[in-house]
Amino acid sequence: MDYLLALAADPTAWAALLTLIVMEVVLGIDNLIFIAILTNKLPPERQHTARMIGIGLALILRLVLLGTIAIIVQLTAPIFTLFGHAFSWRDLILIAGGLFLVWKATTEIHHNVDHDPGPDLFDNKKTVQLGFAAAISQIIMLDIVFSIDSIITAVGMTDDIPIMVIAVCVAVFVMLVAATPLSDFISRNPTVVMLALGFLLMIGMALIAEGFGAKIPKGYIYAAMAFSAFIEMLNILARRARQKSQQQ
Repeated sequence: MDYLLALAADPTAWAALLTLIVMEVVLGIDNLIFIAILTNKLPPERQHTARMIGIGLALILRLVLLGTIAIIVQLTAPIFTLFGHAFSWRDLILIAGGLFLVWKATTEIHHNVDHDPGPDLFDNKKTVQLGFAAAISQIIMLDIVFSIDSIITAVGMTDDIPIMVIAVCVAVFVMLVAATPLSDFISRNPTVVMLALGFLLMIGMALIAEGFGAKIPKGYIYAAMAFSAFIEMLNILARRARQKSQQQ
């Protein structure tokens, strides 16, 4: 209790908390975009449940990882060297997650470009359940990758577990609040889907590059995402203005 009171009275701790909350929220954007795109492919009555499960699992995974910080720190220790580069378990997890993101984004882009719906995935109850289970399993896989990256970032910024826990909980709460509006916005604006898939493709490549030791500053990535989103918003506003003028 004295330790928590000392932290609460320390301005440095508050500064670290605010900084970490911002970092965790920004890192959670990747996770949230993936969840939004994936759950929008489910039947409407299943989408909210899948989003809540995905975000809930993200919180649980992050808190579990915080409870095993000693193990998480060891994930950055080299386990083998290849072509002069030492690979750790974290590197391998980032590479695997990046490859999965690239594969998933490429598949979804191809589906959107080809626009061949094929057989109805929601013809019967059995198929819906399989689709729901597949969506949850893919969300879990990416939750693991993003959670490890999130917690390692937190460990690098502060040594105080309470600060990490509060920052993670606040970030996941923001994800929880933003999940449905983001999914609805993506659903209402089909062109945003392609932009979001492009984001996932870029994030996947960044994860692979980081796994191979090529560190790409996340500020560059998120600045590019923000600029692209700004341009897309201008396009949406322009389309709405044209539609209003045509209706008058």
